[in-house]
Amino acid sequence: MALIVSLPIGTPPQTQDMVLDTGSQLSWIQCHKKLGPPRASFDPSLSSSFSVLPCNHPVCKPRITDFTLPTDCDKNRLCHYSYFYADGTLAEGNLVREKFTFSPSQSTLPLVLGCAKDSSEDKGILGMNVGRLSFGSQAKVSKFSYCVPPRSSRVGFTPTGSFYLGENPNSAGFQYVNLLTFPQSQRMPKFGSFGIHCCFARNTNEWKKFKYSSVGISGPMLAGSGQTIVDSGSEFTYLVDEAYNQIKAQVVRLVGPKLKKGYVYGGVSDMCFDGNALEIGRLIGDMVLEFDKGVEIVIPKERMLANVERGVHCVGIGRSDMLGIPSNIIGNFHQQNLWVEFDLTNKRVGFGKADCSRSA
Repeated sequence: MALIVSLPIGTPPQTQDMVLDTGSQLSWIQCHKKLGPPRASFDPSLSSSFSVLPCNHPVCKPRITDFTLPTDCDKNRLCHYSYFYADGTLAEGNLVREKFTFSPSQSTLPLVLGCAKDSSEDKGILGMNVGRLSFGSQAKVSKFSYCVPPRSSRVGFTPTGSFYLGENPNSAGFQYVNLLTFPQSQRMPKFGSFGIHCCFARNTNEWKKFKYSSVGISGPMLAGSGQTIVDSGSEFTYLVDEAYNQIKAQVVRLVGPKLKKGYVYGGVSDMCFDGNALEIGRLIGDMVLEFDKGVEIVIPKERMLANVERGVHCVGIGRSDMLGIPSNIIGNFHQQNLWVEFDLTNKRVGFGKADCSRSA
């Protein structure tokens, strides 16, 4: 499930659907002439505040910490970027500058964005990590928060959550843990900017408690190694092998005979089942992700399993090592009915229980 926010971009504004992604830096939009649905792409020719970045612009200097591949010049001497994500998707196009225009009296300064001409996705990305080119950094956002609604099995129904830029009126009850930050040279654009020292977790009924703490970073391409990342742009949660194997051992102990033999979902998760998901979830029980300062995210047994294809349900956890990213990543499947607030000014992350389908 992707978290979609609709934002007004350009002058006059064109509303664009973008995937909220706390795990990546560069924001980008689909740039084409208006031929399809209104929110499917942005037409630069209709905006008076749109401009392109030439190759000699300072942002266009090759910086591996900002882009997964170095920027280069296209045939028109414009700055070209390519941005790969851990799931294999790609966006590429030109770097541009454009405003987010929230009202006639309230807009950002022109921000650096990607103007994608080639992408395997049909929506843009709102990059919200702490990199210098993220929307939050460029727009000087002090804090933001979102509430992920529970999934629905109703055909044709799309659940709606909430997204705040700035203060959240619900934040009085949030529990906070500190963000880890690292030197710019140690960051990688997709992972490693939202590190949270944490530990994983125990079943509230009978699982053994174990911990997996933050460890040192061994180099720029392993930025994020050993950290835990709260990633709104990732659907499932991914754990390093040490943590994954301990969770799988407990699942096998509790419901081993019900496991779907020889089945691996997406090459990363082999904790999958045929049969009644609610019954299997009850046998597994609740799971708790435990952070510093006693902060916890409780995963109720009713949401332990995700429907991945007809009749097959998997524990929504995969092996991060199979992605080539040896880090723990908490995906949005395990953020349902939870306020998540990134307080960038105070370098902390807050969590609060909520009914996200009613929180707007």
